[in-house]
Amino acid sequence: MSKRSFIFLLPVLVAGAFCAFAKSRAPFPEPAVDVPVAEAHGEQTAVLAGGCFWGMEGVFERVIGVTNVVSGFAGGQKSTAHYEEVSTGRTGHAESVKITFDPTKITYGQLLRIYFSVAHDPTQKDHQGPDWGTQYRSAIFYDGDDQKRVAEAYIKQLTDAHVFSHRIVTQVVPLTGFYAAEAYHQHFLDNNMTYPYIVYNDLPKIAALKKDYPELCKRQ
Repeated sequence: MSKRSFIFLLPVLVAGAFCAFAKSRAPFPEPAVDVPVAEAHGEQTAVLAGGCFWGMEGVFERVIGVTNVVSGFAGGQKSTAHYEEVSTGRTGHAESVKITFDPTKITYGQLLRIYFSVAHDPTQKDHQGPDWGTQYRSAIFYDGDDQKRVAEAYIKQLTDAHVFSHRIVTQVVPLTGFYAAEAYHQHFLDNNMTYPYIVYNDLPKIAALKKDYPELCKRQ
């Protein structure tokens, strides 16, 4: 289902739109494996997919140490990195965000903690909330061995701890390219705070971020 059609099915979806991702709202585990701050040099980037990029972008734009977030596509070819084509679910792309961050202020592991706990539900395969299709899959596009090591270790940690009631389906795959989405998708949440899709699907994520991670939120 596309984001455009969401508003027409809103009365049906509202009741089930909000489920707790984890079994409880207890403190979410910190990554046992991370990239040490001492080994961090200069700005770094993380590319994550977890459903509609509007909400993902809105969450990570509010995290300290994050200097830029771009909505776009990863997993497919440059020639098909256009919203209308990606929306067919046949391009191999996933709606993703490219997060530029200062690793001395926020680590890659901390970003993944937010990603798994409040930014999306990693147990939903090829969909997220009301959006269905492989373009809405959960995926970590790693850039280098460190990111791969941290991502795989954290998924194992969460799995072994039975944090979620269902199996984590997040893919951990190499980044082969990231392509920015059309201009109207950038900062969509902040520019459309009353849009029904944003209100019912994404603003609760922002609220959860502020509640669960006040120490990691930018002052606004």
